[in-house]
Amino acid sequence: MTYKEARVYLDKVSKYGSVLGLDTIRELLRELGNPQDSLKFIHIAGTNGKGSVLAYISSILTEAGYRTGRYVSPTVVSYLERISVDQQWIKEDEFACLVEKVQKATARMKERGESSPTIFEVETAVAFLYFKEKNCDIVVLETGLGGIQDATNIVENTVAAVFTTISRDHMGILGTTLKEIAQNKAGIIKEGCHVITAGQTKEVLDVLEETAALRRCRLYEEDEKKAVLHKESFDGLIISYETYKELLIPLAGKCQIKNVVTVLGLIKALEDKGYTITEKAVYEGFRKTKWPGRFTCIDRTPLFIVDGAHNEDAALKLRESVQQYFKGKHLIFIMGVFKDKEYNKIAQIMGPLAEKIYTVELPDKNRTLDAGSLQQVLVEYCSCVQAVKEIEKAVEMAYLDAAEEDVILAFGSLSYLGQVMEIVEKRKKK
Repeated sequence: MTYKEARVYLDKVSKYGSVLGLDTIRELLRELGNPQDSLKFIHIAGTNGKGSVLAYISSILTEAGYRTGRYVSPTVVSYLERISVDQQWIKEDEFACLVEKVQKATARMKERGESSPTIFEVETAVAFLYFKEKNCDIVVLETGLGGIQDATNIVENTVAAVFTTISRDHMGILGTTLKEIAQNKAGIIKEGCHVITAGQTKEVLDVLEETAALRRCRLYEEDEKKAVLHKESFDGLIISYETYKELLIPLAGKCQIKNVVTVLGLIKALEDKGYTITEKAVYEGFRKTKWPGRFTCIDRTPLFIVDGAHNEDAALKLRESVQQYFKGKHLIFIMGVFKDKEYNKIAQIMGPLAEKIYTVELPDKNRTLDAGSLQQVLVEYCSCVQAVKEIEKAVEMAYLDAAEEDVILAFGSLSYLGQVMEIVEKRKKK
């Protein structure tokens, strides 16, 4: 199987949709020899901040000398970035070979009359096979949806369960109340692992404490209020926390303070589990972290920022950053979202800040909210909104509108930001 053939196969699988539950992934992995059983995991759940925490800790562990696997979705730059070891993406031929193994295992399951795996289950199986093949010391794993019924929750060898901010997300799927959503996400806590979090509401923290106690786990609750912010800009932050002085954080936004202290709590937990992580590894790991699409500057004349704010909590954090860094600036927005997201709330939060907004449609035509519908929502909050549909056209029109001192911001779904970044990069080379 070639890489192109592997992607064609996965496109076919994706048409079957998604199904929560562990029965099919359990059978698929059994067919593949249960590669996950030979691996150890840091499992991350939450509503926002999962990706940043994953990026920080995987960078730090690599600096500490541990062979570190990383599995994340969605991706921004390349499909292959979802599976990597020590910051190096899986290669096309390696990916194709493992997809073929999973395809054959799936065929055997079908012959027995069993359910076909979803696209996320296939990708998760490929990731586990790859991490075992590469002899990873530890794998940093991000949940796809929720926790307890998410395909990643098939793992048992969880060293640490990490919880970023938990808020109302995927209502009706994960639960109808914040407590129910927290209980769902807390399902990744395994017997005897360490549990790490920071800045949760009392309602969420009560759930995490109760679940940790039930499964005989130590809970590390970090206090972001004890962090000292020395400097901040759209290029990043300088933070001190406890014994760590003036950490250079290359990701921007005040929301990163909570993510950083969560990671520092995780480091304490890992050290208590016997891992050796030097101060130098921590400083260098943070400094070298790259995580595109999270308040990322991709051009400077004019400033062009991309951010994957696709729910209410993320939009509130994005608004705070925009008001902090770009006060008094003319702002031109490009926005594209999935139709199952909280686009009304995002529009209400972000719309009033903009001079002009271009609405676009995402590459996934089945899930995208059409540009016209998004325009109709936004006109209530911004007097100048234009439905453009095509992402490249919106980028070009935004550049035409912007003076050198203005700011262009593309936000919403992560799924189109990679395309925006490519368009801007090509434009800069002309």
